[in-house]
Amino acid sequence: MLAAMPPSPSPRPRPAEPPVRARGDACPGALRLHPAADGQLARVRIPAGDLTAHQAMALADAADVLGDGRLSLTSRGNVELRGLPDGCGGRLAGLLHDAGLLPSERHERIRNILASPLAGLDRNTPADVRWWARRLDALLCASDSATALSGRFLFVLDDGRGDVAALGGDVTLIAESGITGAAGSGGGALLRVGDDPAALRIAGPDVPRAALAAAETFLAAAAAGGSGAWRVRELPDGHGLSARDLAEALRAAGIEASYVAETTGVRGAAPGPAGAYADSSAPGIVEGRDGRRALSVLAPLGRLSAAQWRLLASVAADDGSGELRLTPWRGIVVPGLPAAAAAPRLRALAAAGLVTDPSSPWHRIGACIGRPGCAKSRTDVRADVAEAVEAGSPLPRGVTPPVDSAALPVHWSGCERRCGHPHGAWIDVLATEAGYRVAVVDPEATPAAPTTPKTTPTAPPATPGTPETRPE
Repeated sequence: MLAAMPPSPSPRPRPAEPPVRARGDACPGALRLHPAADGQLARVRIPAGDLTAHQAMALADAADVLGDGRLSLTSRGNVELRGLPDGCGGRLAGLLHDAGLLPSERHERIRNILASPLAGLDRNTPADVRWWARRLDALLCASDSATALSGRFLFVLDDGRGDVAALGGDVTLIAESGITGAAGSGGGALLRVGDDPAALRIAGPDVPRAALAAAETFLAAAAAGGSGAWRVRELPDGHGLSARDLAEALRAAGIEASYVAETTGVRGAAPGPAGAYADSSAPGIVEGRDGRRALSVLAPLGRLSAAQWRLLASVAADDGSGELRLTPWRGIVVPGLPAAAAAPRLRALAAAGLVTDPSSPWHRIGACIGRPGCAKSRTDVRADVAEAVEAGSPLPRGVTPPVDSAALPVHWSGCERRCGHPHGAWIDVLATEAGYRVAVVDPEATPAAPTTPKTTPTAPPATPGTPETRPE
């Protein structure tokens, strides 16, 4: 393991001018493979993280037959296959087509839809936004103009509990109470674009169409701005997109939208007392209102063997609803189990090496792929993490946590790109030429006091990266 360095002050991201994009983004997909040090990499979009057991088995087959026998979960609830040989693209595409994972080849990289993983599952669930997610995906795949979106443009659908609303969506939808039925009627959503705290209130049946219209309005703004922006936050001054701007475009499309000036901290008007909702990122058994149970597990550092993946799929098929949900915390939820089957099945998943206990040292620890998978990494990050966990700490040997390490996620990175790091505040463990450097990254923190010793090592601030240098 690299030597550890003392914790440094909390770096504060420096403001940056919106970039000018001279070309389309190089974000990998299921058809556009990315060359890595360990072979080709494919990223398969799983809108809202929804998979059937059959589709999960097909992904395990692809990992075994074509890849390195493992599957990686991303921070957007997608799946990556690594170690693919050159020239396997056609065969991989065939496997994914047969499993129904490629409904449109032209749109496969833009199907970036995050949704609250426990929507409709836990006892106090606010609203089930999955119908909206499925309808939005269908609309995206039917839209010619949407093919111009970058592979990084992100739709986020929060069911009102606030678990995914802050995950950096370009178009974020926060459900309000009363969503019922297959058409999402009886309720509505607050729609936000980029970082604008204002929102538009949209009626339930119009929500998927409004989300697509927001993305198409972004494309028009990006074209007018001339900077080649890939995301709402990249739009140049004078060509930004706000809720007020979007309202006019929605009304022109026949979608009613009322302006809400400030939505910071909005959770929606969900039923149930505050704090009663299950923690979407925590592993364990989730109790549903219908007497059924869901199993929530995490993959250590987001990597599963094909055997672990198949076990999850078999639990879903044999005892569950036949479905799995992938989470942005690199976890898997298996819904629909009878109460009597939940605990034995969870024990079997734990015995297979999956994280099933929120007190596990692997909970809240993430890492980039490191060596040998990435040539830019300075070390075998994942081996170093495993050594630290074995020694009883989420941090490198000899480092005292700069804050309560149980309260913040910890992310280890092999270089300054910090691939796959969490949103919000987190503990940054960065490999440098001199050893690991530990710091707290908090975009909302007050800048360090001027009395901070200049000799204290300080990690560079974690700034938003670009698709070609920041895998999920």
